[in-house]
Amino acid sequence: MPGAPAAHAQAAAGIEQSFASSLTAMPTESLGVSGAFYVPVYSSVSMSHGKLRADFSVTLSIHNASETRPLVLRRIAYFDTAGKLVESYLKAPVALKPFSTVEVFVPTTDIRGGTGANFVVDWAASGEIAEPVIEALMVGSIGSGHYAFTTQGRPVKVIGRN
Repeated sequence: MPGAPAAHAQAAAGIEQSFASSLTAMPTESLGVSGAFYVPVYSSVSMSHGKLRADFSVTLSIHNASETRPLVLRRIAYFDTAGKLVESYLKAPVALKPFSTVEVFVPTTDIRGGTGANFVVDWAASGEIAEPVIEALMVGSIGSGHYAFTTQGRPVKVIGRN
């Protein structure tokens, strides 16, 4: 729409407000277990030898797969194709209840991430816990066609000499 402000991804405070029922108090015990996930996403996809661009909405879902322990989210960060931070979604760590989920939504009109966008999610727990399940759903349309696809987060592990 001409003159309309550009749409941007969900506001940083949105998770705490939108998913209040999924959150719980921060554990008082030391957070001795931690990890990180890298999640490739696509707010845009090049098509027709780069002559056409399809834009997609992105929904990042972070699931606490533990039945008994809270999962602490320390960082949810969105990066563009060049690796530049686009948006940070947490002002402070939050704890997810067992089996609960939070989501981050990037609208179709927010193309800041580009064709090589990604999320990094840092998490922690006070003890042994089921690894979180982190996935992204991209949805968009080109002409009369509608498209949806998913990507899965991958645990980030340092590889090399110790």
